[in-house]
Amino acid sequence: MTIIIGLGNPGEKYKNTRHNVGFMVLDKFAEKNNFPEFKLQKKSEALISEGIIGEDPPSPEALARQGKIILAKPQTFMNESGKSVRKITTNYKLQNTKLIIVHDDIDLPIGKIKIVQERGSAGHKGVESIIKNVGNENLIRIRVGIAGAKDVKAMKIVLKKFTRDEQKIIDQTIQKTANALDSISKGELAQAMNEYNK
Repeated sequence: MTIIIGLGNPGEKYKNTRHNVGFMVLDKFAEKNNFPEFKLQKKSEALISEGIIGEDPPSPEALARQGKIILAKPQTFMNESGKSVRKITTNYKLQNTKLIIVHDDIDLPIGKIKIVQERGSAGHKGVESIIKNVGNENLIRIRVGIAGAKDVKAMKIVLKKFTRDEQKIIDQTIQKTANALDSISKGELAQAMNEYNK
């Protein structure tokens, strides 16, 4: 089983802001792979969609071969993402499960993604919360660049929307990140790192 967590803030106020790029990637991944609509799972405090890559609905044979993929968008606010992730991993029994976190990164320019494993949070409050709640062992993260051209304080920029020109770049980046998730979900972490960490 693979659990993919996209980070963001719930509610219309924050929709399409830079901090919500993790949600955007999960939406694209779900659309690309014909996953069902996200539904609120109260016990996990998250919007959840379950499926596998390549078949809709998945056959028992495909599920046994590849394993189920759980997509989750925590409905706690960003800085408390770990509370939801802990509940999700408890509900789905994290043992023998790949956990992948997709989140915005102010230290990377728009258009750049970086796949890392067992790395520190680098000051990202949502990631800090997750590491505090579930640890960092084998934790895979895809960092999606959101930094604009101007030097603006992090808290100001993460809650802003992309400019029209930036939106064109981030749309391509979201597609690229969804493709990287396909590879990682299939067990091709090293190949994905080689291909996308450029």
